Formats: sequence, C-alpha cells, structure tokens
Amino acid sequence: MPDATAAAGAAAAGQRAAPGGQRPARRGRLPSVAEADIRRVARKLLTEAGPEAMTLRAIARELGVTAPALYRHYASHEELTDALRTEICLDLAERLAAEAAEVPGEDGLLQLFAICRGFRRWALAHANEFTLVFASPHRARTDGPRPYEEPFGRVFLAAAGRLLTGYDPALPAAESVPAGVRDDLIRYRGELLAMLAGTGEHFPADKLGLGLTYLMITLWARLYGHVTLEVFGNYPLPVRDPDALFDAVLADLARDFGIGDGFAG
Repeated sequence: MPDATAAAGAAAAGQRAAPGGQRPARRGRLPSVAEADIRRVARKLLTEAGPEAMTLRAIARELGVTAPALYRHYASHEELTDALRTEICLDLAERLAAEAAEVPGEDGLLQLFAICRGFRRWALAHANEFTLVFASPHRARTDGPRPYEEPFGRVFLAAAGRLLTGYDPALPAAESVPAGVRDDLIRYRGELLAMLAGTGEHFPADKLGLGLTYLMITLWARLYGHVTLEVFGNYPLPVRDPDALFDAVLADLARDFGIGDGFAG
C-alpha cells in the first residue's frame, strides 16, 4: 500500500509539473488570443469569402482556439463586426484624406470629387468590405451617427466645408424641403456640426441650413446608390465606359450645388 500511495503521489506531482518545471494551464482555462489577431483573421475571412464567412467559429478555428476564447474581447459577433467596421472606416478615411491632399491648391470642389472617386475605386476593389460597412443589414439607428461612420463622414464633411468656404453655392430654400423630413434634418444638422467640430476645419455653420442639409443627404444617396449599383453589377444596361458615367454623375452633382461652371472634370 505505501508503494501504491507513493506512486499515486508521484503521478499527481507529474500532472502538476510540466516539462522544464513549468506548471501547465489549469483545466478549463481558455487560451489567450490577442484582440488585434481576432480582427486580422476576421478581416482576412471577410476579404477572401465575404461577410457570411466571418463567423466566430471560423475565426476561432483559424486562430487555433475555441469560440468562447473570443468572448474575452467581444461580447457578441455584432460587437466584433462593429469593431471591424470601425477599423475599415479608419483605413478608408486615411486613404480618402490622402486622395484629397493630392489635389493642388485648396479647391474644395475638386477635393470633394477626388474623395468621391477614391470612394468608388475603393468600393470596386474591396467589394466584401464595402458590403459589410455600407450594404449589409444594421441594427436600427439611435440618436447620432454610428461610431464607425464618423471617421469616414468627417473626411467628406471637411471637404464640403472647404467647398462652402471657397464657393457660393445655390442652396435650396428651407421651404422647399419636404415637411415630413424637416424634424429629422434639423436633428441631423446638429449631428453634422458636432462631427465637423472634430475635423479641425473651419466650417461656415451659418451656411448649414435646412436646405443644405437636405441637399447633402440627397447627394450622398445618389453617390452611394451609383456606387452600389456598380459594385454589385446592377447597372440597368451594359456600360462600356463606367468612368465616364461616374464623371457625368459628379458633374450633375456640381450643377445641383449651383457651381457647375467651376467643375473642370
């Protein structure tokens, strides 16, 4: 019996001590995984196979862990998805700001259109990332922009501010704005001004009336709609020169601002 007891004790000691004298991880302890690695693998799955491939189980499998290990950093798949959207928008905002910076001088209109062209090029080259951020179902919006929208939105708004400073656009009268959306636009105007405060750009707030806010919303809808149709191949007819068509859309947007003569293409 003493020999058996000693053997059992030795076996237990062997279980507690790992090779090299290190103690092994306790049973049930989840392996450590870095937050940045989770996003890196999630983005890899997204770009290679689309949003549907970006499941927690698939991410965990790529990292060599189990799905519960991911919950240390993200409480849900939606939280991880929002974090990835933020990362993508930060990268996109940096890219678009660089596009605007390459425009000679301080022409706000040309900078805004450089951003529009850059957005289109990015969307066509990164269709799966575009889908996740701009073309997938979201939770209902609460007050204010979603956090991941702000970096991207500030780049556009900064260029719009320079446009309004350098030009005297013809803006819709407040009474021409549909009554059913006025309260929403008034609230959104406040959101835009708060977002612009973070750009460091001087924005003529007195110009951001109800008419301009409405114009900005409708112009974004047209730009976004055009890019979405192109990304998903849903043009209603074959287009041999999509670049020319997009430039024509930008020229139309300039005319809607009442500054079409200043658009050089």
